[in-house]
Amino acid sequence: MATFDHVLASFWSDSDYGVLDPLTDDGVRAAENQLGVELPASLLRLLGVQNGGTVADQWNAFPFPALALGIDSYAPFDVVMGVGPNGLLDTPYLIKEWGLPSPIVLLAGDGHWWVGLDYRNCGPRGEPSVTFFDADQENSVTLASDFETFLQGLTAADSFGYSDH
Repeated sequence: MATFDHVLASFWSDSDYGVLDPLTDDGVRAAENQLGVELPASLLRLLGVQNGGTVADQWNAFPFPALALGIDSYAPFDVVMGVGPNGLLDTPYLIKEWGLPSPIVLLAGDGHWWVGLDYRNCGPRGEPSVTFFDADQENSVTLASDFETFLQGLTAADSFGYSDH
């Protein structure tokens, strides 16, 4: 398992796809107010380096716990939404659109699946777990107890023998 600082130093790809304006304290406060939650410090450190965008290939997947959801594979994590419009602030709309539980904050996904911060057990000011949501099957599975642990567990999708989930 990689250290948080190791992942942080090499997390982002060279692509500018999905990169939002640089993170500011005012932007974080506004986002937290709008979302009704406190975002994890580890996520804010990551987004302080780059506010969303494409993840480097070596960190673009999280292994599912053994046979979670009947899938022996990984949760893709190839693009992370930043703080701002067309990013984390789209969460309330996406929750409604895809029939997802609340309170959560979506980090990545394509509509049929999502990876998000799950505040259902910790409350809006607690440390959320990171959960995979299968919108089609209406299932979810906890991937990590917190965002820093999630980052440390990331690996390359191609280590699973295929690169397209």
